[in-house]
Amino acid sequence: LAATAAPAAKPDLARGQAIATQVCAACHSVDGSRGSPANPIIQGQHPAYLTKQLQEFKAGKRQNPIMQGIAAGLSEQDMRNVSAFYATKTYKPGFAKNKELVTLGEQIYRGGIAAKGVPACASCHSPSGAGIPAQYPRLGSQHAEYTVAQLNNFRAGTRANNAQMMTIAGKMNDREIQAVSDYIAGLR
Repeated sequence: LAATAAPAAKPDLARGQAIATQVCAACHSVDGSRGSPANPIIQGQHPAYLTKQLQEFKAGKRQNPIMQGIAAGLSEQDMRNVSAFYATKTYKPGFAKNKELVTLGEQIYRGGIAAKGVPACASCHSPSGAGIPAQYPRLGSQHAEYTVAQLNNFRAGTRANNAQMMTIAGKMNDREIQAVSDYIAGLR
């Protein structure tokens, strides 16, 4: 007889908040809000996506010494708990800062770059930047600096946990990455 896996326990938001307060707050703030631009805004992010990223840090599929160390100490249930906690938080709207690049950023986000085979970001991350749970993260209002860094990491192959994004970012130049990242910061 094959053993069947027990269903995952319902996330414990109180335990998730405790983990957020004790472990995550230093970099992401207790509510996952607009902390340092070097760190992602995780409030309101899809819980399945956050859990997947924590699992990939723990497994070494996504490289970041700080996050790998933190994820190593979390059980699968802890990951679900903290992800569910951050998902309950309403994200605070951000804004674009570079008026010269906003039109280019909007064109890339909404229509892609046909000549380079870059698809519209909106096709996976939604027109408002809300994303699609588990597969595609919510990008709307994310720090532009963080988005630039992640696109550059995908382009360089130092973030190798998504082949599709590595291909897309690999076709973009610095100006295009900066423009779409700034535009994303203002999406709502």
